[in-house]
Amino acid sequence: MTNVQIIKANGQAEAFDRSKLEYSLRRSGASTPTIKKIIEHVELELKDGMTTSQIYDHAFFLLHKIEQPIAPRYSLRRAIMDLGPTGFPFEDYVGEIFKSRGYTVLTGQIVQGKCVEHEVDLVAYNDTKLIMGEVKFHNEAGLRSDLKVALYVKARFDDLAGVEFTKYGKPRTLDEGWLITNTKFTSTAIEYGMCNRIHMVGWNYPSKGNLQELIEDADLHPITCLKSLSLGNAQALAKEEVVLCKTLAEKPELLDSLGLSEQEKHAVLEEVKAL
Repeated sequence: MTNVQIIKANGQAEAFDRSKLEYSLRRSGASTPTIKKIIEHVELELKDGMTTSQIYDHAFFLLHKIEQPIAPRYSLRRAIMDLGPTGFPFEDYVGEIFKSRGYTVLTGQIVQGKCVEHEVDLVAYNDTKLIMGEVKFHNEAGLRSDLKVALYVKARFDDLAGVEFTKYGKPRTLDEGWLITNTKFTSTAIEYGMCNRIHMVGWNYPSKGNLQELIEDADLHPITCLKSLSLGNAQALAKEEVVLCKTLAEKPELLDSLGLSEQEKHAVLEEVKAL
């Protein structure tokens, strides 16, 4: 199967690598027999020119049939992209990750730097640290945050560095500037970020503490993971800043605004419980 050429999300062709599919399935929590069965089934269907998205769809379909509670975990990356085209729910979602780590979080802040005001996507603070973050959302897996993004983020944090802020818990200066994206960075963006000490977090970068790990460690699955909830209904909830499955578990009455039947609401809540 190593000779079968597949098309990545960025349009590049590469040989199919079963270890990547195995890794993603194992990260979702699928059992070894299930992983073996899915890979064997996918490999039988492989042909030159297939996209990674087609392979994902096939694997997700099989996983949902075999180990239904695991399937939403496998769909995590796509579920984040499905939060909405504007990216604003993603800022709220990233904020929930910081909250789970003990931070007070504010989004969409206007912050005065040394020279000009800046609209900062996310401010997170606790007793010891003040973090400001630029949150870049992409709704296509092939899109990456490039050097231009890293350059302007560095310029923004340079203007904010050394300024004393009084409304974030106590008088303090900025400790860390973060650049967070739901996809990947280009290699030049990573090189520049490392050289300039920008704390960069993407889907699989850095190797430890990347976005996928932060989400899984905090158990913060987005509502767009739920197969029992239509994408339209999930995005309607996201517009109301309801982005987490655990929020529906805590406040099931939030489903009432969607006009679902009792049976449909029960199915959603059962899936949330299983996840």
